[in-house]
Amino acid sequence: MSDLTLTKTRLFEGVWEGVLSGESGGGAAPEIEVTHQQEPIAGVEVIARAETGDWVVRVPVPPEKLADGVQTFVIRDRMSGAVLDSFALLAGDVLTYDIRAEMALLREELDLLKRAFRRHCLETM
Repeated sequence: MSDLTLTKTRLFEGVWEGVLSGESGGGAAPEIEVTHQQEPIAGVEVIARAETGDWVVRVPVPPEKLADGVQTFVIRDRMSGAVLDSFALLAGDVLTYDIRAEMALLREELDLLKRAFRRHCLETM
């Protein structure tokens, strides 16, 4: 079990960022690995912040990893193997069908409410 806690701060310009706090065992910067479909992601940075005693974790999202569907990235402590966090990116046609189905359901509910409201107005006159 890891004593580290990773808290996401933002995803900006293709870089996922978070703050890592806790004991890394020895005071050195923790070794973090990020994988996508069990393949390691290159360019992960762990930057110490002396004023707060924690670290900033920066994970660049490689453009070649973006595709239709859900792409999940897992962030682990290399020493313990514990999963610290994960993030998922959704893209492509998968979202289109979800949004269309949700819009159709909302339209049906709105029509039901309009009919009920009109009936109520007619009955109260």
